[in-house]
This record gives sequence, structure tokens and C-alpha cells, in this order.
Amino acid sequence: YPDADTLAAGTAARLVTRITDVQSVTSPVHVVLTGGTVGTKTLAAIVNEPAAGAVDWAQVHFWWGDERFLVDGDPERNETGAREVFLSRFAEAIPEANIHQMPALDPEGGVATPEIAAELYAGELAEFAPDGVGVPEFDVLMLGVGPDGHIASLFPGNAALDASGTVVAVRDSPKPPPLRVSLTFDAIEAARAIWLVPAGADKADAVASAWSGAPRKVTPAGSVRGTEETLWLVDV
Repeated sequence: YPDADTLAAGTAARLVTRITDVQSVTSPVHVVLTGGTVGTKTLAAIVNEPAAGAVDWAQVHFWWGDERFLVDGDPERNETGAREVFLSRFAEAIPEANIHQMPALDPEGGVATPEIAAELYAGELAEFAPDGVGVPEFDVLMLGVGPDGHIASLFPGNAALDASGTVVAVRDSPKPPPLRVSLTFDAIEAARAIWLVPAGADKADAVASAWSGAPRKVTPAGSVRGTEETLWLVDV
């Protein structure tokens, strides 16, 4: 795509088409959202997407690939941005029960550490998963890509890269804030379709490294694969 705005609009159109295609065969649909500038712009663009009216939003479940472990409503949380630009605009169509946000920091409510949040989210994922599987069958999972090649909150060299299970607590993130919660590689790669959506000149080196086959510990984005489709959507 020629620029980040067009990339976001194109990704939004593609997402709406993907959801309607899946709904023509089965439901519910499970979508994993990403944050960041382009991720949020993509969600905002859905509002103006003409085909959005063809989606049965009541049969779409929304999840997150990662989240900053901050208090509910903090503007740095991916969920906050998604609600502001997209979910609130479709509030009458999308049941609140279909919005599966990662637990926020809430010491009084018993969520005092990212480890607790990760355990709670793993449990929620399992509730919607097929028997013997830890996560729902994600129909599409979107990922941003950092300048260092990270995806979700899985950073180069971080211990979370090797985490087992479905959700991991991330400490000492090189990008603030230091405490985060993330899907693991195993959970991410259970998705039918994975879309990586980087934008900006500062991502060029990371994209080049990923496409060159750099190992996971160096450029995590380069080794992630969906079970049916792995798609890179980039600007030039």
C-alpha cells in the first residue's frame, strides 16, 4: 500500500470481507485484534467500510494478542483505543460478552500481577476452545510489528519467547510499560490466518530481517505462521 492510511483502510476492508466469508460457512467468528497506530487506524476504518453492514456482529468474538498491564481505561491499553474508535460505534450490534479484553491491573479486585492476568485470560480462552485445545479457532489474528521485529509483546531475547501454554506474563519489556500480558507463540500459531501489519520507515529493517529468515530470538515476526494463511500487509 502507498501509505499507512491506505494500509489501514485496505486492511479494514479485507477484515470485513474475511468475517463475512467465514460467516457464510460457520459462526461464531473469532478475531484477534492488535494495538498500535496502524492497528487502531484499521479498526477506525471499519466504521466507514460500506460492507460492514453485511457482518452479523453479534456472532463475532474479539480477543487481543497482547495488552499493557495497566489499570482499566488507561489510554495506553490496546483495549481502550479499540473501544474508542470501533467497539463503541457498534455497541448496539456487538454484545459486551463478545469482547474478551485482557484483565487490567486491579489489586483490589485480585489482579495484582501480570501472571494473574495471564492465568485468567488463559482460562477465558479455554472456555471458547474446542475440546483438548487451549484457544478458540481464531479465524484471523492481526499483529503489528515493532522496529525490533517483535510481535504482540514477544520481544527479541525476552524469556516470554519460549513460554509454553497459551498466555504469558511479560516482565522487563524493552518498550514501556515494562509489564505486559501476551499470547504465546503456540497460541498465535493456532490461528487459521495471521496478518502482520507493519507501517512506517522505522519498520523497514525489521521487515527485511523477518523476510530474510532471521531466527525467532532475533526477529520474532519472521517465524510466525498461521495454519492456513500468513499474510504481510505493508506500506511502501
